[in-house]
Amino acid sequence: QVQLVESGGGSVQAGGSLRLSCTASRSTSRMGWFRQAPGKGREGVAAVGSDGSTNYQDSAKGRFTISRDYVLNRMYLQMNSLKPEDTAMYYCAADLHWGIGSLDDRTYVYWGQGTQVTVSS
Repeated sequence: QVQLVESGGGSVQAGGSLRLSCTASRSTSRMGWFRQAPGKGREGVAAVGSDGSTNYQDSAKGRFTISRDYVLNRMYLQMNSLKPEDTAMYYCAADLHWGIGSLDDRTYVYWGQGTQVTVSS
């Protein structure tokens, strides 16, 4: 069993930055960040595979950076140049199986409770 706790969400103006953190209760393999806006489905934002390779949703490329600290069992999402359409609840997800960083939420077994990101124009 893995517990995931997100932090770092908040309210910012368009063009601003936020850094999300996800702390896992133990080491994991693949991890990812997902988000869900009101009235919309959950979508993958960025993911990191077992080998450290990264994968980004097109809208996140060039603006967001995913990273991991394997010693602290943490994952981060640095979000720059935020836009109002980035407003959503952001979730951390993890899996214990070896593989690439997938943006498909069916890949992941463990989920955090989410942290809210609100970007105003």
